[in-house]
Amino acid sequence: MPTVNTVRGPVDVDDLGQTLMHEHVFVVSTEHLDNYGRGAWWDEEFRVADAVTKLGAVAAKGVRTIVDPTVWGLGRYLPRIQRIAEQVPGLHIIVATGLYCFEELPHQYEHRGPGLVIDQPEPMVDDFVRDLTDGIADTGVKAAFLKCVVEQKGLTPGVERICRAVAQAHVRTGAPITVHTHAYTQSGLLALDLFAKEGVDLAKVVVGHAGDSNDLDYLMRLADTGATLGMDRFGLDAYNTTARRVATVAALCQRGYADRMVLSHDAACFMDYFGGTWDETRPTLAPNWRYDHIHDDVLAALLDSGVTDDQIEQMLVFNPKRYFS
Repeated sequence: MPTVNTVRGPVDVDDLGQTLMHEHVFVVSTEHLDNYGRGAWWDEEFRVADAVTKLGAVAAKGVRTIVDPTVWGLGRYLPRIQRIAEQVPGLHIIVATGLYCFEELPHQYEHRGPGLVIDQPEPMVDDFVRDLTDGIADTGVKAAFLKCVVEQKGLTPGVERICRAVAQAHVRTGAPITVHTHAYTQSGLLALDLFAKEGVDLAKVVVGHAGDSNDLDYLMRLADTGATLGMDRFGLDAYNTTARRVATVAALCQRGYADRMVLSHDAACFMDYFGGTWDETRPTLAPNWRYDHIHDDVLAALLDSGVTDDQIEQMLVFNPKRYFS
């Protein structure tokens, strides 16, 4: 039986159960927190307890696994996630390696690599592979997938280098990829084209935030490559309303694409993008942007739109299992 690495260790893929394929526990920049948050808006014990409560509640609704693509650039800090995972034994948390950058590389990689000031093999590949095979820092937790970004500005030199490093780490390890994309500029096509040229198995790629689009032609072009569509921002109505997202998923199911979609929210227990005002801001900006929106509201709407129970199970259980197998 294939296994997948989680925060608490490897589990059989059959044990993943219902899986939300794109959720964050925290999005908190370490430098932001350490310089401006502690003693102001950050209380470590409160935030850990709050996350345990929120994740325990979604587990009680039947979710067995969340896939957390929080990497460098989004504030990955595994010791905190380990504390939380130990207190929510009914939920698996799968974590990632990679980089979240829209345009430029972090300076720590800028001058190291083939043909650069320090001429050496691409250091990002070695770093990503180490996270996947040895573990992240000294936590013992192994990442199970790779994450990168192709945003509105497309394949800038920095973004292209990151994406190629992610592709090479995939080829070396077989680890699947999730790529954040910009639906309105259809940047998912750029990402998949680059991955294909690097030898990536596109059946092991989730095109993140594809669900921000209602353009069926674009979405079917992505899915026809073998890639999986990340219908993963339910509740973020500023990008696409729940009603439109439901209609798009239902239309794709009717066209035979239920085996090429996964569902999620891209939510978090806490994000520091709003400083310390997250608890007040989120309910105002996006009241349905929470881990339980799919189970509380979306699944019933999908059924009312003609999506079958088997298709829902395909998107929530079988497609995630295949991705990690």
